[in-house]
Amino acid sequence: MSMISVSSSAITAIGYDGSTLRVMFHSGRIYDHPDVPHEIFVGLLHASSHGKYFHAHIKGRFSHRRISR
Repeated sequence: MSMISVSSSAITAIGYDGSTLRVMFHSGRIYDHPDVPHEIFVGLLHASSHGKYFHAHIKGRFSHRRISR
């Protein structure tokens, strides 16, 4: 999955393959979140604060799987 770098104090990059959202954090940890709607990915991509958007709209609302570290 290709990743898009973002300017954030918490998140390094995000990716999306049409259903799975991948989030890479500055810690090096990478998480996949399956079944994320496209509009949620677009919202995260364009958010003024990627970390705040992630906590408000993704974390705890979608399942996740750690894939790195």
